[in-house]
Amino acid sequence: MTTQVQIPSNAKEPLSGARAEPAGKGRAGGVVVVQEFWGLSDFIKSVCDRLAQAGFVAVAPDLYRGAMAKSKAEAAQMMGALDFKRAIGDIGDSVALLKADGRCNGRVAVLGFCMGGALTFAAASALDGLTAVVPFYGLPQLSNEALAKVKVPIQAHFATKDDWAKVSLAEGIEDAVRGGGGSMDLFVYDAVHAFARSTDPSVYDETKAELAWGRAIEFLGRHLSAASA
Repeated sequence: MTTQVQIPSNAKEPLSGARAEPAGKGRAGGVVVVQEFWGLSDFIKSVCDRLAQAGFVAVAPDLYRGAMAKSKAEAAQMMGALDFKRAIGDIGDSVALLKADGRCNGRVAVLGFCMGGALTFAAASALDGLTAVVPFYGLPQLSNEALAKVKVPIQAHFATKDDWAKVSLAEGIEDAVRGGGGSMDLFVYDAVHAFARSTDPSVYDETKAELAWGRAIEFLGRHLSAASA
C-alpha cells in the first residue's frame, strides 16, 4: 500500500506524494509516476502499488497540491492552469528523492499517463540523470529539434481511437527521436484514450492494458536493474 511522502522542493508550495516500495530490504530501481489530469487519484496510487509488487520503488508527486478534479471539465481546467515548468521541477525533485532513497539503486525512470504522459516526454528532454521513460497517450509541447536531442530510452503506448493523443503525432515523435540517434519503441493498441485507467469502466480495456503493462515492466526491469548499469 502507498504511504504519503514529503518531497523536498524549492517550489513555494510544499510538495507531497504517494510512495510504495517492494518487499524485502534490497535495493531496486525507482520509478516516478506522473498523474493524469484528474490529480493524484486512486488509479495513480494503484500504479505505484503495482510497480512495488513488480520490484520497484515508486513515487507519485501530487502536482495539484491536494486538489482533485470531480469532472472532465474541471480536470481540463486544472490541467490548463497547471504551471508545466513547475511540474517538471516537481518531477525532478521526485527523481532526486528516489536517487537518495535507501531502497533505490540510483537508477530512476519516469512513467506517466495522459497529461502525465506528455510530462514524461518533457522530463526526458528537460531532466538529467533519467534511465528510461514510459509515456502513455500523452503529447509533449516539444519541437522536433528538442526531441532529436533526447537520448533517454523511451517506450511509448498510444491508442488508435484517440482524438487527442493521435497515433500519427506519436509516430512523428518517434521519427524525430530516432532521427537524432535516440531510442523509442512505439506500441499502438486498438483501444480508446486512457485505456489503462483500471478505475474507469468507460475506457478501461483489460486485455490491452495488461499487454501494455507487461511490456512496460519488462522495459523498466531491463533498464533499471543494477546489472544494466
